[in-house]
Amino acid sequence: MSKVFPTRFTLLKAYIGLFVILSFVVRLSFLIWNFSEVDKNAFTLGNTFIIGFLFDVATISFFAIPYIIYLLFFPKRFYGSIADRIITYFGFSLGVLIIFFSFFGELTFWDEFHRRYNFIAVDYLIYTYEVVKNINESYPLPILISVMLALVLASIFIIYKLGYFRKTFTSESAFKPKFIAAVPWLVIVIISVLFITNKQADFSENRYNNELAKSGIYSFFSAFRNNELPYNEFYKTIQKEEAFQIVKSSYTDSKNMFVNSNKDDIYRFITNSDSISKPTKPNVIFICIESLSGDFLKAFGNKNNFTPTLDSLANNSLFFENLYATGTRTVRGMEAITLSIPPTPGRSIVKRKNNQGLFTIGEVFKQQGYNRNFFYGGDGYFDNMNTYFGGNGFNIVDRGRGFLLDKSITSTRTNIEDDEVTFENAWGVCDMDIYNKVLKEADKAHETGIPFFDFVMTTSNHKPYTYPEGKIDIPSGAGRHGAVKYTDYTIGEFIKKAKTKAWYKNTVFVIMSDHCASSAGRWELDVKNYHIPALIFNLPNQQPEKVNKLASQIDVFPTLFSILNWDYNSNLFGRDILSMESKDERAFIGNYRKLGYLKDNKVLILDEQENANFYSWNPKDNSLNDIPSEEEFDKKSISFYQVADALYRNEGLKIKKQIK
Repeated sequence: MSKVFPTRFTLLKAYIGLFVILSFVVRLSFLIWNFSEVDKNAFTLGNTFIIGFLFDVATISFFAIPYIIYLLFFPKRFYGSIADRIITYFGFSLGVLIIFFSFFGELTFWDEFHRRYNFIAVDYLIYTYEVVKNINESYPLPILISVMLALVLASIFIIYKLGYFRKTFTSESAFKPKFIAAVPWLVIVIISVLFITNKQADFSENRYNNELAKSGIYSFFSAFRNNELPYNEFYKTIQKEEAFQIVKSSYTDSKNMFVNSNKDDIYRFITNSDSISKPTKPNVIFICIESLSGDFLKAFGNKNNFTPTLDSLANNSLFFENLYATGTRTVRGMEAITLSIPPTPGRSIVKRKNNQGLFTIGEVFKQQGYNRNFFYGGDGYFDNMNTYFGGNGFNIVDRGRGFLLDKSITSTRTNIEDDEVTFENAWGVCDMDIYNKVLKEADKAHETGIPFFDFVMTTSNHKPYTYPEGKIDIPSGAGRHGAVKYTDYTIGEFIKKAKTKAWYKNTVFVIMSDHCASSAGRWELDVKNYHIPALIFNLPNQQPEKVNKLASQIDVFPTLFSILNWDYNSNLFGRDILSMESKDERAFIGNYRKLGYLKDNKVLILDEQENANFYSWNPKDNSLNDIPSEEEFDKKSISFYQVADALYRNEGLKIKKQIK
């Protein structure tokens, strides 16, 4: 053992041992936490822990290298000196603190996402105010910090009592044995950097086993390096010309006329009006509900009556029963809804550079003479929302804390003032407060005579699930179900107040979730966890109808434009759901790495290793079963994703390129 860890490396041995033990405890805790979901086959479980151990060793090697370099090159005559002791005690204490902080963070992250750290955790580093406040409101933070610090101190004390510090300071180890001991760790680091990817932990068809096999810190830095994934570099492709032709062939009907001779765009003119069907221009208020899964609604089988308002609206509106979100985060929902585009791999376009001046649904409203407004109860600086919406022609109404819009953005910004707030948590003002602001601004807009389109993003249905007391029969902070019920209650109150307004009869309400409450599941993509509610209410000359056609978030606003008989230029991928033929029904689902194309209870899942896995989906038990590939299905799936990414990267989504 002394050859592997010479005396001078005694403390390093203790640190590595502590990390491996704690990592095993965390992995075991997650296994117990989700025991019903994991594959419990002995071989699979064995691989889960073996692969997990290897990733733990790779992770700790990065932490070990700085100290190894210090141990190698710090002169022997300084062993045990004051400087040596200060550096060693400080470095070791900091390292132990990082380990415990990481593992405590993983527990809270797993509670929210049922995943190891990923690109979401990377994003959260940027928005520390909201994240720290959310954690503080969701968990007993003083207790957690106290427990963590106590464990750090206890670990250091035990290691001290075992004599590891003394042995390190009194070591007489020569350079050669230290160098021999250091070489394996240097080799592990080099191999990890050059040849090991987080993807290699995905050995099982069960997503939970794959997540258990990963190491949280390793996953974090992997996500940090890979938050953008150009489709052509990582995913299965076909010839560019063929991909564009397949996508464009989806829009070859009497309503669509391609404007440009350019083969590499989908820009077209859409005709919905005729001598009988005249355009109408009501105000449009779109409510994007935070994290509302379809299975919360009684309309979809829930027995608890959490959503009486939405269930009532479902019976009195155009209600889409078979509609799916494209992603698992708010910014992904915003991307799908505003750009009407399949999800692009990596981070959402909302958070990327060069995302201003794009052809969004806001551009269609602009063509029709509308003012466009984005309402958010928190600070729209979060997740780059203000830059995205402001840079694409929306005026901003938010709870700003002083962050200004980019100087190049000409949109106005209106603050939600303190006297307009009755309740506020980490993510922003409660839903009723944001609705009251919408009502106030709608009154002002009505006086101008100019129609308005309001995009309203809610926040209450989000951990810590807090809201004003006394509004519903579930106490604030009691959990997700209370937040869902409060969310539904405020929509009801908002509609009641809106009905008293002069502008109500000429206003259409669109209500849809940004994504489900959870995307976690045992499959590559858990299809059921993308099913969301969507409805259009108070439509002129439109009878209530429940539409069971398979569709996507990207299709809702093109459907509205068709109902309103608008003729417009379009760069949108979405289609009118009502006029869809069965051959056109499909949905796009995905996360930042995997992209799914759902049709006829079959789903093709593309990943960044150029894999294209084809499954049959059983809606009853939400299972995926391997089936032989189908060339036509493969090509159509690949084409939409390949073209969407190509248009973004080649500025094909820009307004200035498209409008002639």
